[in-house]
Order: sequence, then C-alpha cells, then structure tokens
Amino acid sequence: MAAGGDAASARRAWLYVDSLTPHLFVPTAERPVRAKLRELSGDTRVLPHQHAWAQLAISVTGTVHLRVPSATFVVPPRRALWIPPGVEHAVTLVETAELRTLYIYQAEGQCGPGPGDSASNLWRRCRVLEVSELMRALVCDLPTEPDGGPAPSAAQLARERHVSALLLDELRQATQLDLRVDMPRDKRLHSLCQAVLDDPLAHDSLQAFAHNSGASPRTIARLFRQELGCTYLQWRQQVILAKAVELGASGLAIGQIAAELGYTPSAFSAMVQRACGLSPVRFLGMQTR
Repeated sequence: MAAGGDAASARRAWLYVDSLTPHLFVPTAERPVRAKLRELSGDTRVLPHQHAWAQLAISVTGTVHLRVPSATFVVPPRRALWIPPGVEHAVTLVETAELRTLYIYQAEGQCGPGPGDSASNLWRRCRVLEVSELMRALVCDLPTEPDGGPAPSAAQLARERHVSALLLDELRQATQLDLRVDMPRDKRLHSLCQAVLDDPLAHDSLQAFAHNSGASPRTIARLFRQELGCTYLQWRQQVILAKAVELGASGLAIGQIAAELGYTPSAFSAMVQRACGLSPVRFLGMQTR
C-alpha cells in the first residue's frame, strides 16, 4: 500500500498559485481587519509566502492544510489557523474549499488580536482555533472588496470598525485545537512524512517507512527522536487523529472514519481513548460542536 500511495502522490497534478493578491488587502490602523474571500479547487497549492501582519485563515467549506517550516496544520471546515506576522506559510487544498482570509493589523511590537496580548507566547506561534457561530457571522459580515475600487463610505467604515473590534475580542477567547503535525528538518525524512500526510494508510510501520527511505529502522527511529521528540508511531498517530477530525467534519460516522483509517471500530475507539482520554464520539464532538 505504501508504494501505491507514493505512486498516486507522484502522479497528482498540483495547480500552483501565488499568494493571492495580499497587497490589495493591507490592514491599517484605520482598517485593522481586512477580509479576502476565495474559492479554490482541490489539488491547489499556494506557494510559500509571508506577511508583515497577522493572518487568520478560515475554511468555511472543505479542508485545507497549512504548512509552516516546522509543522503542518489540518484546518477542517469552521476552524481557523492563526499565523503570526513574519511566519512563512503555504497552503494545500485537498478538496474544493471556500477560504476566507483575515489580515490583521499589528502595531509595532504587537503579536496577537490586541496590544494587550503581545506578552503571551500563545500568539507568537501558529494555532488552530475553534470558530464560534458568532465569529463565523462576523467574518462573513466583513467586506471583501479589494483596494483600488470605490472607497467605502464613512458609515461603512464605522460599521467595519465595530465588527472588527467584536471579531478580535471573539478571536481572543477562541478555544485552541491540537491539530498540529510536527515536521522534520531532514529533507529525506520530510518528504516521506509528507507522503504519510497525503495518504495516512501508507507506511503503517517503522519498517515500511524505513524501507521506502533507504535507511535502516534504527536510523529512522533516531531521526524521529532527535528532530521531533517522539517515535514514528506516535507521530503517525497524530496524523491519524488529524485525519479523523477532517473526516468527521465531512459528516462521516465513527464506523466509516475507522474504516477509512484502516481500523476496526473497537481498535479506533481504543486508540483515541489512549491518545486523548476521550471516546471517539466525545473527541469528534468536541471538535465539531
């Protein structure tokens, strides 16, 4: 199965696009939150880029993967990824998705929804956050027209500032979700880990993973401990859990999710219970409430 998964990944025809006109949505002190709406087809990859401002990427429909140098984040529908200013990131769409992007103004020295959040290290790293119904409504209310067209009226700007202020307050209170999959620096190991992300059923053992890398299982095990601080199976389990949330967001039942991931329902339940201390129903319900 591993070889087949690798072959399928190699055959995949990706559509590479640039960073989608961020220069037309630059946030300012007067307009601190700018919103951009794009529908992108599956098999699209947005090339690596970075911004001087913070970003909140929200998947309204469809699941996206956002990659930073040290990790990949799975962002299913109604979830959002906070990206601090200056962090290089790339986007991979595994299915057609409606992607709303918020660009958030950061005053000098600021890192977070507001100046008072800058002292917290929480906002200095990427985080997957739960999108409440209120936050979703506020995001959808923000205008998505780019710069260069008719200027908004004074009344429109006043409303936009009110919506932005409430949105930033709601963002500050959002619950963090552990959908991060750490990625290694070693290029050979990184490419193989990416293959597992593309097909979680590939390389179901350290021996299979090592065979495809051309290195010994002992070498691969050492690299995982050195670079990621975990075993291969622990890392792959995080991939499986992230994929389970993605499948749950698409509406699949627990039994279907287990089958898609190569588990019997009982084995899947035991794995989730060991990893998270929750039943699959509670785990997936926590992610989708």
